[in-house]
Amino acid sequence: MRTVLMVAEKPSLAQSIAKILSKGNCSSRKGLNGACSVHDYTGSFMGQNVRFKMTSVCGHVMSLDFTGKYNNWDKVDPAELFSKAPTEKKEANPKLNMVKFLQVEAKGCDYVVLWLDCDKEGENICFEVLDAIQPVMNKLYGNERTVYRAKFSSITDTDIWNAMNRLGEPNKNEALSVDARQELDLRIGCAFTRFQTKYFQGKYGNLDSSLISFGPCQTPTLGFCVERHDKIQSFKPETYWVIQAKVFKGKESPITLDWDRVRVFDREIGQMFVNMTKTGREALVESVSKKEKAKQRPLALNTVEMLRVASSALGMGPQHTMQIAERLYTQGYISYPRTETTHYPENFDLKGTLRQQANNSNWAETVKALLSEGINRPRKGADAGDHPPITPMRSASESELGSDGWRLYEYITRHFIATVSHDCKYLQTTITFRIGTEGFSCTGKALISAVGVAHHPQCSGEAAESHCSGESKLPPGSPAHAGHL
Repeated sequence: MRTVLMVAEKPSLAQSIAKILSKGNCSSRKGLNGACSVHDYTGSFMGQNVRFKMTSVCGHVMSLDFTGKYNNWDKVDPAELFSKAPTEKKEANPKLNMVKFLQVEAKGCDYVVLWLDCDKEGENICFEVLDAIQPVMNKLYGNERTVYRAKFSSITDTDIWNAMNRLGEPNKNEALSVDARQELDLRIGCAFTRFQTKYFQGKYGNLDSSLISFGPCQTPTLGFCVERHDKIQSFKPETYWVIQAKVFKGKESPITLDWDRVRVFDREIGQMFVNMTKTGREALVESVSKKEKAKQRPLALNTVEMLRVASSALGMGPQHTMQIAERLYTQGYISYPRTETTHYPENFDLKGTLRQQANNSNWAETVKALLSEGINRPRKGADAGDHPPITPMRSASESELGSDGWRLYEYITRHFIATVSHDCKYLQTTITFRIGTEGFSCTGKALISAVGVAHHPQCSGEAAESHCSGESKLPPGSPAHAGHL
């Protein structure tokens, strides 16, 4: 019986994939490095019965570094690192003994299926794995193919089986592009780090110049931070004054009106307008205008938007958010969470993805209505050519995911439902008032379209006409009718 070695990028992924492909019938054991497990089961591969060994690496197997003397800061001019210094691949984490572990598991294997993440880094790790295992694998007769690449974007039964049934080949050019990027990062980063660390040593008494790091990624980020810091430091606040008037009719709750002049920068002028406003004993409604408006459904979700909303609306930092998203991905709840794409592929099963949420009590009513009436075509976003947008892959509950896991999953699911919903329609009512010589106004929004109300919170709001229509009386002497600074 021939043996197929399968390698994923993380231990948790290997376990999830093995569970799906073995239909839960696999035995597991720890590998010699203690960090990676091996999941064994039997099955069919290319029309023959085989033994499968599913395992993983822990990210990159190898890293790039300079050879010998070029790692000595005192003996090498930083300029030499751009041209003369040769590089070599070294184990990324020697303590893991990853190369030895892979070779022990690959010995005697006939085929390898690479389940690394489907991005450029993943393609690069594919060839790192191949460099380690191919010398110890069995040599098959003739030109029989032995290396296969699985392409997937989520850890669901359907996606994993589709990947297994449509195996391709690893992309050498994408892997080489990562090699080039690694070498550029190494040469530029090391040369400038060494140069500026030596240059600034002893120059400024309060500067810790033991290591002043430089890198192609961190340098632009530092630039953004410095630019923002400079804007904050150079900002000169200017005091201004506004008038706020509160009006009410009968026993209704008071409404705060917006001043037409918005603000003034001279206090005496502001006080003048206050005095003029206080002469008015009632707020007269001058006009009521109603206009139907729409808020567009959102674009499909990518990583940047997910992190932005998680930070601003959920109070979750980027690192914490990505840790949760990775866990949701490896457990099969969402698709791959690292993507720049905001456009669903033409063959994306929108209805099937939506149908999986039809029995989730949190949004079942909206989902069933969309499936019954017909989903709306999503807006056309940008296709970055990497992974599909982030979508829910199966229904879940808060008890399954925990507090933060559920909050992120709920947002991702609601966002997906919103992308195939109709645009949010609402009626905006603006009422203008005259108090003395000054103009004021209030604006309210009333929802028209019931579909998507849970997904477009910006569309909710009190209908202005229900609170401030007609002529509002202001009792003399009441602070409710007096403008104030």
